[in-house]
Amino acid sequence: GLLLLAGEEVERQGSKNYALYGQESTGSTYQLARMNMFLHGRDSARLEWGDTLNNPLLVEDNHLMKFDNIVANPPFSLKKWGAEHAESDKYKRFWRGVPPKDKGDFAFITHMVETLKPKTGRMAVIVPHGVLFRGGSEGSIRKQLLKENIIDAVIGLPAGLFQTTGIPVAILVIDRSREEGGENEKNKDVFFIEASKEYKPNKAQNILEEKNIDRIYSTYKKRKDTEKFARKVSLKEIEDNDFNLNITRYVDTFEEE
Repeated sequence: GLLLLAGEEVERQGSKNYALYGQESTGSTYQLARMNMFLHGRDSARLEWGDTLNNPLLVEDNHLMKFDNIVANPPFSLKKWGAEHAESDKYKRFWRGVPPKDKGDFAFITHMVETLKPKTGRMAVIVPHGVLFRGGSEGSIRKQLLKENIIDAVIGLPAGLFQTTGIPVAILVIDRSREEGGENEKNKDVFFIEASKEYKPNKAQNILEEKNIDRIYSTYKKRKDTEKFARKVSLKEIEDNDFNLNITRYVDTFEEE
C-alpha cells in the first residue's frame, strides 16, 4: 500500500516514468503485495521475497541497487534481526556500527541509507521514539548520521495511528543531497515538527485527516519555525544535547493550565 501511494505521488507530480521496487520477508504479505500491484495495474513492479537485513535481493552486479526515494514502515524494535551476521555483511552496510541484537530499528535505517543514491537520494521511515534518543551503539550511529549532515527532519506523530501498536511514532526524513557535494550541502540544521496533537480521535485508532496532513506537510515544506509546533535546530545545538533528537527537547509544547 505504501509503495503504491508513493507511485501515485510521483504521478501526481507529473511523471509516468518511474519504477517500483520492494522486498518483504513474510510470505503471505509478499503474496498480498503482488496481488495488490496486479490489481492496480503495476505488474511491472519488482517485489522480492526474503529478509532485507540478512539477504537483500534488490541487487545488480553484486552491488546493492541504489534508489532515488525509499519509504518504509519497518517492524519496531525487531528482536533477533541478525546482528551476529552484521560484521561480516558482504555489502558492508553496517560501517557506522552494529545496532543492538534485540532492536533492529537502526539496522533498517542503515540499510535504507546505504541503498539511497549518493548525493541525491531521499528517504522517509517510520520509527519508534526510542530511535531518537537511545544511547549505546544506536547513539553512535545517530551521531554519525548527524555528522554526515543527512538527517533532514524529525516529525512526531500522534499515538494510536496503527492497528498493530498504540505507541506514538515519528517519521525520520533523511536526505543525501545534504552530503558534501550534494545540492543541499549548505543546510546544516534539523527541522523538528511536534504533530502529536494533529489527529481526529476514533474508537479503533486515531486518524490523520486531510487538514492534519496538510498542516504537517506545508510546515515541512516551508521549514519555518512555528510556535509550539515546529522549529529549525542547528547541528551545534543538537551536538550540545549529546546528539539527542527527542522532539520535545527542541519544540516547547508547554501549555498553561
